[in-house]
Amino acid sequence: MQIHVIDAGHFKLDGGAMFGVVPKTLWSRQIPADEHNLCSWMMRCLLVNTGTQLILIDSGMGDKQDAKWQSYYYRHGDGDLIQSIKKAGYSPTEVTDVLCTHLHFDHCGGAVKWNSSKDRLELTFPNARYWTHSAHWDWAINPNPREKATFLTENIIPMQQTGALCFTDKVENAFGQSIELLYANGHTEKMIMPKIKQGSNTYLFIADTIPSHAHVHVPYVMGYDIRPLETMSEKERLLKQVVDNNWTVIFDHDPVHDAAYIQLTEKGYRVAELFNL
Repeated sequence: MQIHVIDAGHFKLDGGAMFGVVPKTLWSRQIPADEHNLCSWMMRCLLVNTGTQLILIDSGMGDKQDAKWQSYYYRHGDGDLIQSIKKAGYSPTEVTDVLCTHLHFDHCGGAVKWNSSKDRLELTFPNARYWTHSAHWDWAINPNPREKATFLTENIIPMQQTGALCFTDKVENAFGQSIELLYANGHTEKMIMPKIKQGSNTYLFIADTIPSHAHVHVPYVMGYDIRPLETMSEKERLLKQVVDNNWTVIFDHDPVHDAAYIQLTEKGYRVAELFNL
């Protein structure tokens, strides 16, 4: 098995929204904000070659939307989904599976693109199956008012229209014995967190349950979460497993660091070591 970090670019989100009720005087020590209170975040994806499958986990926000919409999120940096995949030694046509941890625009937008004439949407990875949980799919296509702005029709409906859509809860062992899918409901309904076993190492791509190293402390929960108290419970449960089993946590949005080892201290769970894969 080979695991590649895929850089789909950086964007900006409001620091207060990313840390909820936590005061800026605390979170800004770890994640700096600009003069508009915006923080830079990476859209980190994974490309996993199991030997029989080439699995892309998440795909960033893509570039389908118009310039005005794009300007809301201040895209910056050199990261690019397709170029990063090519840098890893692969082409989009080789991807066999696209696993969406959830269907918020910054996690699935790159999986669908305009065709060359820009008159029709098509799959970015034409030979791939596109995976989500059936309950999350229902949640996304019938969005609640809180999440409606992040479930974009143009990002998700083409997955179904092309016949590529598959549900993780309907197929057993879709990704083999080395990848186990864990689920969380605090950030959004049935978000997927892949646990990847590679030799003696285990990696947990923890998605938006813990988006960055600054969110490891259990009370640091995003304002975007639909069930923040449930997120806290999920973090406690997951971090205990991480520490007890010496798993590596991979962050989807940390602006600098790919991953971390976690430890339990007298003050709760904290980062023991930050590093890039």
